Amino acid sequence: MNNQGPINSASRALGSAPSSCAEGPDPNHPLPTTEEPSTKCHVLQPADAKGEQAMSLEEMLLPLTEKLQYLVKKAEEFQTYLLYSRERMRKEQFAKAMPTFLQVCQPYLLYIESVSRDATPGRKVLQDGVQKRLLELSQQLTNRLEQLALMYASFGFISLDDTDPCSMACFFCGKFTLGFTCRVSVFRYCMAVPYTAARSPRHLFKKMRWNVEPLEEKNRETRTEYYFLCYRDTGEDLSRISQGSGVVKMQKLWSIGRWMPDLSCSDLYCWILCPQPVGDYQQLLTIGFEEPSQTLATDLLVQILTNHGSVPSPEGLSKARGEPCRLSCQSGPAH
Repeated sequence: MNNQGPINSASRALGSAPSSCAEGPDPNHPLPTTEEPSTKCHVLQPADAKGEQAMSLEEMLLPLTEKLQYLVKKAEEFQTYLLYSRERMRKEQFAKAMPTFLQVCQPYLLYIESVSRDATPGRKVLQDGVQKRLLELSQQLTNRLEQLALMYASFGFISLDDTDPCSMACFFCGKFTLGFTCRVSVFRYCMAVPYTAARSPRHLFKKMRWNVEPLEEKNRETRTEYYFLCYRDTGEDLSRISQGSGVVKMQKLWSIGRWMPDLSCSDLYCWILCPQPVGDYQQLLTIGFEEPSQTLATDLLVQILTNHGSVPSPEGLSKARGEPCRLSCQSGPAH
């Protein structure tokens, strides 16, 4: 029985990725390396020297585009093995393959997110359209990873239970810094899960998480804060309003909020025995009934952080990104 392929390769050391996707992957090393993309993007070295010919946007991003194509092709191979070879492969091989592949994709996502969003003083501003195109590449890969994780979970090879320490409920999507104030790590949940294990607040489900770590050393008491993209199921509220009027359509009201820990319990065993920390949801921005993309949601969070509480307009940001925002969005605290 020939077990050579992405599944078997994921459980051992990974080889080097090919420099060009057109050449195809090395059959002995079907997965890319876990190192940062070897071909650097020209975004950080704009053509400003005399005599240097300006590059087009597609030429500038060609190395990262090829890298994306390579990773997407690997994801398709994983899917093919899952659909047609799972009877011949051990469950342990499939269980190891998915988290390993996510680790392979992390350097790519980290590189794109940092290049696109890092707001370090003195850093050169990206050319027009470059940031948008970079974030589109990141969005494509994370969408593909989410689909692959859901498929693996549907066959029982991985767990998406948020209370399971070994689960793959969410995955890393990149990291960037905002000046000298904070560092933001982006995580995406493969599927919407209850905000807390106790399902409190009720009907609240999370889809993204941002870990905001302060960089200032002056205030050592400042801790990492956690922000979430959530939706609230308004179906129950609508059913109360329209009692006896027939079928009630479930509505998802999307918002961004901050994790508020419950400090009332000082007992250590209370934290150890709890499957998930107990906390509340401080709603900072109501987006609307349409789920925002990962890019738009992170844009909104950046605006919240940089404006120090001044709530941004989702409609204005969506127009800047060229994304639809059909609903009238309102901002303000939750009632």
